[in-house]
Amino acid sequence: MKLNWEVAMNEGRSGWRKCLLGEIITLQRGFDITQKDQKVGKYPVVSSSGIKSWHNEWKVKGPGIVIGRKGTLGTVFYLPDQFWPHDTTLWIKHFHGNFPRFIYYFLTGFEFARYDVGSSNPTLNRNHVHLVPAYLPPLSEQKAIAAVLSSLDDKIDLLHRQNKTLESMAETLFRQWFIEEAQEEWKERPLSSIADFLNGLACQKYPPQNEIEKLPVLKIKELSSGITELSDWAMSKVKPEYIVEFGDVIFAWSASLMVKVWDGERCVLNQHLFKVTSADFPKWFYLLWCKYHLAEFISISSAHATTMGHIKRGDLDAAMVIVPSEPELREMSMIMTPLLEKQIANAKQIKLLQNLRDVLLPKLMSGEARVIY
Repeated sequence: MKLNWEVAMNEGRSGWRKCLLGEIITLQRGFDITQKDQKVGKYPVVSSSGIKSWHNEWKVKGPGIVIGRKGTLGTVFYLPDQFWPHDTTLWIKHFHGNFPRFIYYFLTGFEFARYDVGSSNPTLNRNHVHLVPAYLPPLSEQKAIAAVLSSLDDKIDLLHRQNKTLESMAETLFRQWFIEEAQEEWKERPLSSIADFLNGLACQKYPPQNEIEKLPVLKIKELSSGITELSDWAMSKVKPEYIVEFGDVIFAWSASLMVKVWDGERCVLNQHLFKVTSADFPKWFYLLWCKYHLAEFISISSAHATTMGHIKRGDLDAAMVIVPSEPELREMSMIMTPLLEKQIANAKQIKLLQNLRDVLLPKLMSGEARVIY
């Protein structure tokens, strides 16, 4: 996909006007609705943390924007079609002639948490938000900026949808081959025998010695949400097997159990995570068998009467897999390996596009970068 735009740096805010946020948009409190009152439909009910349910009625015609008002402050959601903004949100009642898609990106850069007026529960007051000063480009430039950023988001969304399709195809084939049509002559073996499950380090024992030779620490939180500025760091001079690279299979065996192909930056494996590898079997094979047993592992973890559920090595021994003959596995791999490699390549492209968007967004919103259109 070719993105037909250019960005010029350091052009400043020439032609932009200084105003109050209330002159750009008018915010309105959302509408109360209980879970009991909702009837399954096609219209999203948007809370301060995003779409949580669907209803057969809508309150606002899209395109629209919702902002977290209570609990989770300042989260911004763009809704292309009709929706129901929950009482925990603010929604834009009037755009005052401004371009909705641009306003969405414009608002994502605001630090709404600074305007918290709640005593015990974080709360956003629209009257206070309306008084926030801002700089606004003319409508033509709003549309050009939105085109740049939405082209990136559209490509990211397309790649995510491709990966869901590829993952579904792989899981369907796996179930057909090994569950529905498994051959009697295929051998049954423990999951622990087809791959190595390397537990991570107690990374607090390996603090960075300087600002150069260090890597972020991969914990369960990072496995779910990615590396952030709040992530811990460890020295990079640990044994190579404890370094996690893009595309490695990671298995969280404690607390929030999950199996994931890592799609983040290079990092150090922390305890409570397995790095799963195999010298004898292809990645798709042990990945899908780990995923197949995940629901069983979660059940075992939940049954443990501890503060933090987990599984043990013995649970990996007890989980059985079916292994076909080498020629059959090679034939399967001719189909499955490209599916997984395409997912990993797409994930890498998603990260590149997300990084580009995240770099461009504040520059475009501040006028430091201007769109040539």
